[in-house]
Amino acid sequence: MATNIPTNLKYTKEHEWGLINGNIITVGITDFAQSSLGDIVFVELPEVGTELKKDDPFGVVESIKSVSDLYSPVSGKVVEINEALTEGPEKINEAAYDSWLIKLEMSNDSELNDLLDSESYKNLCE
Repeated sequence: MATNIPTNLKYTKEHEWGLINGNIITVGITDFAQSSLGDIVFVELPEVGTELKKDDPFGVVESIKSVSDLYSPVSGKVVEINEALTEGPEKINEAAYDSWLIKLEMSNDSELNDLLDSESYKNLCE
């Protein structure tokens, strides 16, 4: 059961979270996702400047159990990646909501309407 679901974030059905700040969305994977994956050993992230469409795969998280694609919650341009995760991917296991993956400059903020709120995400996880 998913218990750690911050109410200030938006969520995807693929278990990414997004923190909206103006036209920038910071994206990571949820606590539910990291606990399902197990020990994360590798993270592959896109280059800064990459243009993503909503639902495009933008990277990979590899754990001792499986490899999972990461999907963009909205369309936009990658303006920053969390370099610390390439050196220490286990940080995601330690603190999923502090260990963001990418920051996107949104090109279509109406796509935010397709994301789940914390209550809807909690229902999805149960």
